Amino acid sequence: MIRDDIKAAQIAAMKAGDKETRAAISLIQAAVKNRDIEARAPQSRAGKAPEDDDALVVEVLQKMVKQRRESIEMYRKGGREELAASEEAEVAVIERFLPAQLDEAATKAAIEAIKAEIGASGMKDMGRVMAELKARHGTQLDMSKASGWVKGALAG
Repeated sequence: MIRDDIKAAQIAAMKAGDKETRAAISLIQAAVKNRDIEARAPQSRAGKAPEDDDALVVEVLQKMVKQRRESIEMYRKGGREELAASEEAEVAVIERFLPAQLDEAATKAAIEAIKAEIGASGMKDMGRVMAELKARHGTQLDMSKASGWVKGALAG
């Protein structure tokens, strides 16, 4: 399980005296714990937790990476290279725990397979294609990039 890998990496970072990695892993653990608490709350907006614990952790990690990439872009625009470098280091630590991502060709092939399977023919079917894509490959995709590819596949 990914949680076990994160815990083992934290212990290794502590033993090695790697403060930056340890700090990034602590942020990961805090975010996962917050997501666990949200999932338990009956009035939660987040809804029901995924049945698969790794899916929950991957969802949190993907969100963290996305937030940091947005921050990196803003720091670079603001001329704050040292802060951008710090965020990049955190992204590198977070990405160690994410499953291998599908490349563009594999993603487009999966989109075409789903499109053919459910009989999607136009933009009206985008929601169905995206839902099926997320269900099958959600932990292996950047859904924002996949959204553009689905639009392209359904439009053309």
